[in-house]
Amino acid sequence: MPRMFGTDGVRGLANVDITADLALQLGEAASRQFGGARRADGSKPRAIIGRDTRISGEFLDHALAAGLASAGMDVTRIGVVTTPTVAHLTATEDTVDLGVMISASHNPMPDNGIKFFAHGGFKLEDSIEDEVGDGVGEINADHAWAKDSYIAHLVGAIGTDLRGMKIAIDCANGAASELGPAVFRELGADITVINAEPDGRNINLHAGSTHPEGLQAAVVEAGCDFGVAYDGDADRCLAVDHEGNLIDGDKIMGALAVNAKARGALAKDTLVVTVMSNLGLLIAMREAGIAT
Repeated sequence: MPRMFGTDGVRGLANVDITADLALQLGEAASRQFGGARRADGSKPRAIIGRDTRISGEFLDHALAAGLASAGMDVTRIGVVTTPTVAHLTATEDTVDLGVMISASHNPMPDNGIKFFAHGGFKLEDSIEDEVGDGVGEINADHAWAKDSYIAHLVGAIGTDLRGMKIAIDCANGAASELGPAVFRELGADITVINAEPDGRNINLHAGSTHPEGLQAAVVEAGCDFGVAYDGDADRCLAVDHEGNLIDGDKIMGALAVNAKARGALAKDTLVVTVMSNLGLLIAMREAGIAT
């Protein structure tokens, strides 16, 4: 029997492959896997659910919440957020035992998916995913808490005043449509925002990291210093320089690694890459004294 989970959660055509019934069953199975006993203070284990802007995310959100709660977990629905927001909260909040993100990332609008994060912010191991497949929990919604926490995290992590810089942002009509501009405004940047009007159907539609031409034009037209384009759930991006030239992921990682090493902030002077990274990046890092 083939595995239900792929390399990045369960994905497929919404309401055909990814149905409300499947979401309900996955929620119940995950709750039984991660629910466990009550805490010392008597509270139940807690899950959070985030989603991107796909219209199908709404019914999947409710179905997952019902499944999780039916098997004993309290659930907080945090609304439209980025995938890294869910990972961040699952890693940093002691009261969050499980994170769930409903998104098909850069895939087109008709698709959707379900991705689980264990406490600590990491995707589930294959063996645990395979196992996911008394008491009733409570469900509530707290969108502001999730967004405010992750915005504060990003602003603190960047630690740089961006006043005086002009930056263009392509939000892909996705999960970064509010959060992305909010972060750059908090840092003081003068921003130009495109594709930040999600309607449930236009996510990734001729927009975002899979269609950077709109961002390239916006950067040149507004005279920006650079631009960044996210995908639907904002766990990946492409950048554009002041002339509208694309800066791909390898170049972004390399530049960040060199800068971090110069500041003494690169852990073990090492950059973690994937098998898809270009050989040129590996060579450049070696020449800069950075292990990969």
